[in-house]
Amino acid sequence: MVLQEKPRLYITNSALHNPTGATLSPPTAFRLLSAATALGLLIVEDDIFADFETAPSPRLAVMDGLEHVIRIGSFSKTLSASVRCGYIAARKELIEGLVDLQVATSFGGPSPVITEVIADVLEGGSYRKHMLEIQRRLEKSRKTVTHRLGSLGISPWTVPKAGFYLWCRLPDGQDSTDIALRSMADKIIHAPGNVFSVSQSAASFMRFNVTQCEDERIFRSLGAILARKIPCSST
Repeated sequence: MVLQEKPRLYITNSALHNPTGATLSPPTAFRLLSAATALGLLIVEDDIFADFETAPSPRLAVMDGLEHVIRIGSFSKTLSASVRCGYIAARKELIEGLVDLQVATSFGGPSPVITEVIADVLEGGSYRKHMLEIQRRLEKSRKTVTHRLGSLGISPWTVPKAGFYLWCRLPDGQDSTDIALRSMADKIIHAPGNVFSVSQSAASFMRFNVTQCEDERIFRSLGAILARKIPCSST
């Protein structure tokens, strides 16, 4: 496929992938970087969930030395959605063009106020303590939500090491889009699998954000809908 299509850019989450929660293994990272080197492929490593990891996993940017990789990070997930500020690591000759693109698409650079807030948090030493608490709370939520979903016959495709997301397989014969539509009657919004699938082949999967699954109504609604045995309209 790569040899046939000859793509020039590949965008990926190496760790805590959205939606699956999966993490890149060292052998897969090596094969990907080998292909990028052979084909002149530029990789964008979207790493905005990095600080949620309790133990570091392989990073393409580190293994590659930024030769074929642009690494992107952000504080919008770890500090606040209103803190729309991040960073880019790339080869020196790429930086000026990336800065120009950021200014052109956002009509200005980063907010001086926000950058000062982030600098104070990082320099003050409170960021690490903050993230340790977030990691602890997320781990507790993942375990609780995994157990509650399991009681409904909904199981994770993989067990994430950290982060927000559970990519789950529904019981046989269930269609996640149908479930999401029916859940709207209960004022509950779900993320059906095909929202994340170009080929529309993930009807039997659904993504759950564990931080948004604290309401008991979610599980009651899911249980009632699954009990109606909604037919799966696609594979």
